[in-house]
Amino acid sequence: MSDSQIVLRESDIQHKIQRLAAQILEECADVQPLGFVGIYNRGVELAKRVFDLVKKKREDVFFGTLDISLYRDDFDNRGDIPTLKSSDIDFDLQGCHVVLFDDVLFTGRTTRAAIDALTAYGRPSCIQLATLVDRGNRELPISADYVGETLETSREDYVHVRLQGPDNEESVSLIKS
Repeated sequence: MSDSQIVLRESDIQHKIQRLAAQILEECADVQPLGFVGIYNRGVELAKRVFDLVKKKREDVFFGTLDISLYRDDFDNRGDIPTLKSSDIDFDLQGCHVVLFDDVLFTGRTTRAAIDALTAYGRPSCIQLATLVDRGNRELPISADYVGETLETSREDYVHVRLQGPDNEESVSLIKS
């Protein structure tokens, strides 16, 4: 039997995004160049929203998208052929301070794949991670630098993020197994 509960509603998500933007603006005040890269699907939406807020305060920030499908370590085990999206990083990563965005940080494997994919485009001076939800249960030594919400979960639980762009609604639900 599974139990589902909404942990973030639309207004909560907006508040978390504003907080992420404020933290990044503060921590990266003297960083140049600064690039935001969103991991498809919901990481792109999260990155875009934070980028739009940060862009109001500083002009020298860049935006890109990243498809990690072919960099996943479970590519052979997934049983389905991934729908490939087009990565779009049209700024120079060499020496760039990059903030990588994903909606949920869980095992760390998506982040590892994203770092591999990102470095195929160049060598950033620094890569930081921003996530809307950190649910723990890491398999790799990876942590987020910027976190909207931290949830205590078991490995069997599921965190379901819905964002307006890809999903036409806003919520974060925790589905307990």
